[in-house]
Amino acid sequence: MIRFTKIDHVAIMIPMGQQAAARQFYGTLLQLTEIPGQHPRNAIWYQIADIQLHLVEEDKTTELLSGRHPAFEVESLEAAKSYLQSHGVEIAYTSKIEGRERAFFRDPFGNRVEMIEFDR
Repeated sequence: MIRFTKIDHVAIMIPMGQQAAARQFYGTLLQLTEIPGQHPRNAIWYQIADIQLHLVEEDKTTELLSGRHPAFEVESLEAAKSYLQSHGVEIAYTSKIEGRERAFFRDPFGNRVEMIEFDR
């Protein structure tokens, strides 16, 4: 069983080389607060209430290979991974982010989903 606690972030893709335009739109026009730091894949992170918006540069790709995804916080990442694997769902790993463990999987339609457990 997976115990979801909240949505942590949503990642959307922007074209390569368009970070300045993204900052103009999301930071200046929408007035979102940028979260400073060196983020995976050189992403730009913004805070929106108690969730984050991650903007990631991506070459044009098919929708099913895209990095677009929601990220859900879970109580126990190990329990969630074990549960999914016991039902034949493949778990993928990516870069480490300080203060959290994370893993990805795809639904039967190819949509990418991230699960996160924060260090406590």
